[in-house]
Amino acid sequence: MRTYRAPKVGPSLSIAVVAFLGMAASSPWVTVPVSAAGKVVKMSTPTLTCGTSSKVSIQITVTAGPTGAPAGFSLQWMTLADYVANGSVWPSSEDPTFCHASFSGNASNSRYDLAPGESITVEVGDLLFDNGTSASCVEPLECGTTYVFRAFAHANSTYKRSDFTPTLRCSTLPCEDLQNNCTYTQGYWKTHGPIPTGNNTNMWPVTSLTLGTVVYTDLELQAIFDTPAQGNGLISLAHQLIAAKLNIANGADGSAVAASIAAADALIGSLVIPPVGAGSLPSSTTSSLTTTLTGYNEGLVGPGHCQ
Repeated sequence: MRTYRAPKVGPSLSIAVVAFLGMAASSPWVTVPVSAAGKVVKMSTPTLTCGTSSKVSIQITVTAGPTGAPAGFSLQWMTLADYVANGSVWPSSEDPTFCHASFSGNASNSRYDLAPGESITVEVGDLLFDNGTSASCVEPLECGTTYVFRAFAHANSTYKRSDFTPTLRCSTLPCEDLQNNCTYTQGYWKTHGPIPTGNNTNMWPVTSLTLGTVVYTDLELQAIFDTPAQGNGLISLAHQLIAAKLNIANGADGSAVAASIAAADALIGSLVIPPVGAGSLPSSTTSSLTTTLTGYNEGLVGPGHCQ
């Protein structure tokens, strides 16, 4: 780095320089933070804005201030409920109970070296882990939930890190949207049935289903879900067939797999599925239908997955 040594000046010029610096620091046209000596001491605080949201992610746009953010920035977030429970104050930055992500402008080929006024958008809940990105939280966000965000510009060899931005509130899309024309996996229905797992609740839209020609109660269907296939193609097929029928009963368009559902019912016929009965089918006979129904439940065909 080249070192610059200021020339000596006379008293009158020194007074003029000091007067100029004082006016510059107070001028509305000069937004770079300055110290009493006229030196920039901090990066300008960036600004945050909410972007597009999905049910499980929120886009946040970061815009650098007049100094830019050449070394990148850090972003922090937590649910509004947790923020309020903490007295509407942020924990210390080292606290592991909320989420942090760093976007370094110093990494090779980084896109987070922001010029003054430059903006970049990151998607919290579905972060792109390209050069310079690291995060303590990689999980999708919760649907129908308001989150709070704040950020600061990183320090470099010239400027200290900026102040934090004001706290920004953004929300994911409502969970109610998930109940419309979309599908859940068999794992979701298994854990949200009449015997829910953990803190889940029973979300099944029906209390019985017909598989083949046999009618099963919700508790019998739950027992089938809870039974490992262990090579029995009938059980594997039943898991996906139950999920597909629950999705359709829940409002999802089932036209893409209507023929497969009918074929599965015909194949099962009067067989009673374990552990309710002792029916069995070779996997080679059921695998094609099982794969098609799995694709529907996972959103590969049909209206798409809910989450």
